Amino acid sequence: MTGVDDTLSDLLMPLRLHSVFHSRWRARGPWAIQGEDESCAVIHYVLRNECCVSFAKDSSPITLREGDLAVFPHGTGHTIADRAIPHGTSLDAVLPDRRPGASGIVDIGTTGPATELLCGSLHYDAVSKPPVYQALPDVILLERGTLEKEPLLTRTLESITAETARDEPGTQLIVTRAFEMVFVLSLRVALENLAESSSELSALRHPGISRALLAIYREYAEPWTIDSLSRQAGMSRSAFTKAFRELVGEGPGQHLTKRRMQEAAMLLSETSVPQNTIPELVGYQSAVGFHLAFRKAFGLPPGEFRRQARESHASARPAAYSRRPRAGAGAGARS
Repeated sequence: MTGVDDTLSDLLMPLRLHSVFHSRWRARGPWAIQGEDESCAVIHYVLRNECCVSFAKDSSPITLREGDLAVFPHGTGHTIADRAIPHGTSLDAVLPDRRPGASGIVDIGTTGPATELLCGSLHYDAVSKPPVYQALPDVILLERGTLEKEPLLTRTLESITAETARDEPGTQLIVTRAFEMVFVLSLRVALENLAESSSELSALRHPGISRALLAIYREYAEPWTIDSLSRQAGMSRSAFTKAFRELVGEGPGQHLTKRRMQEAAMLLSETSVPQNTIPELVGYQSAVGFHLAFRKAFGLPPGEFRRQARESHASARPAAYSRRPRAGAGAGARS
């Protein structure tokens, strides 16, 4: 459905992946690795055999079989093991240095059938996270049969598997971009399926609300009002407002403000655009109104936000590419 694809593309566009820590690992015998919540997305791709994913909270364990892909959009803590078990050896204890941009290879055990996985932790800017992203579940499972219907996603996974075995110039950049492709393609497949069961995501399938969402995400700088957005949706003002709030979880004005603040934060943190021009660029005619909205959204004024972002970028150090074999230890289950 083209409308859904178009809306989804625009909703995901602000999400910018900036680095990946990835690891390939082989586990034999009884094993269990437990990772805590992390501020990044996590991917597990099973290359051989199978394993189980369990959560500390009450929920059924998930079995990952050869060819399955599991995506944890919010970095939710979980245990990955040879069997359903809620706890295991801490990932921090066996793989403490998981710097973005680095990689690792870890072996667990020496006897029994080997389970092989490709894992990655995908780091993105929190301010770039689209509102619809919050509606995603803790884990998205794409089974082998589903992946086989997605040739681009399958080929990209195959390419990552081959590329991570190389140690040549450009490998890290290629791997980062490939993981980004896997991430976005996985979200696209998942959102298409989840839209039928999630009220927030079903907004993508509503002909009127999806048009309004497209307008908000593509043309956030326009002087939108409830009336003009309802006309864009082809609905009456009352019907539009009611449907938008029921499906999206907030009013259209609030959603528009979030989109504008998201873009303002990007301009402040990633560009040198003069600060006094940003209000107009994101749809505000009043600098005072923009400052009030920005402070409410981020807890500090735009100037301080930019200063802190620049200090953060200045202090960041590029991570060196490294491969770290660790015998008898845990792999990057939440790597």
